[in-house]
Amino acid sequence: MPWPSGYPGGYAVVDVETTGLAPDDRIVSAAVYRLTARGEVEDHWYTPVNPERDPGPTWIHGLTSAMLADAPLFGQIAEEFARRLEGRVLVAHNAVFDWKMIAREYARADRVAPVEQRLCTIQLSKALRLPLANHRLETLAAHFGVEQRRAHHALDDARVLAEAFRPSLQQAARLRLPLPLLTCLPVTDWPQTASGAAGAAAGGRSGGGTAWRPGWRASKRRPPCPYPNPGRYEPGGRLVQGMRVAFSGDTSVDRELLEDQAFEAGLHIAGSVSRLTSLLVTNDPQAPTSKVAKARAYGTPVLDEAAFTHLLREVAPAPEV
Repeated sequence: MPWPSGYPGGYAVVDVETTGLAPDDRIVSAAVYRLTARGEVEDHWYTPVNPERDPGPTWIHGLTSAMLADAPLFGQIAEEFARRLEGRVLVAHNAVFDWKMIAREYARADRVAPVEQRLCTIQLSKALRLPLANHRLETLAAHFGVEQRRAHHALDDARVLAEAFRPSLQQAARLRLPLPLLTCLPVTDWPQTASGAAGAAAGGRSGGGTAWRPGWRASKRRPPCPYPNPGRYEPGGRLVQGMRVAFSGDTSVDRELLEDQAFEAGLHIAGSVSRLTSLLVTNDPQAPTSKVAKARAYGTPVLDEAAFTHLLREVAPAPEV
């Protein structure tokens, strides 16, 4: 079929695993599948990365301190990584997260990632109106019949995404659909302290030029939670249907999708923090936001996204009244 003339000339499908989701977290592994203009695989590349700190949620990415002790530092793989990104559109599932992590690592290495545009496969799926129950990678893979072998392993996640992206791209081309491309502005200076990093991510005002500025997002209107509020989350315990959960700051998974998952599990999505809030989910508990400040004042329990997502797997049913 005639290929749309305005489509990019090549793609770099990327996945990174990290020590966490906060602005000062680090990459522990990275993978790139290079694709042609029509989505055919050219080659692939993978490397573990020594994050120079605790590797974080090993139960998710499977990489321990011992496994990463002899891995190269990001500065040592930056040139090879750049060679595989250069001149291509960066493609990732929830691409803003992967781009932020990559851009920050290059800034720490006093370099600039050679990426001008990114494409998020979640946004592409929405534009194509794919009949998906949700926008998780495994759901997209199942829709296109792609086998997932090692979830949260950067190389396999990149492979799965590359195989799911190809038919998505071809479907978009048949429909002459404009691709949801976004500009990637470089980070030219990165604060070395966690608090400075949080400030840069929150407002884009620190240092010499952060590239992203979170915009206003309208709250999604959902039906009322059918369960009564059982009270606060008890650290170390289970989530219970009816708990009031508030979210603050950047999330790895698209915020709306994360809230949808919580709502489907029977939780109440709170737009603000009050004395009745059961839990605040944030990847930056030191951020100068009103929700974090109120949670601290009220003694509201705080969890990061990784821990919260893990707990979502087994939400306890609401107590019988």
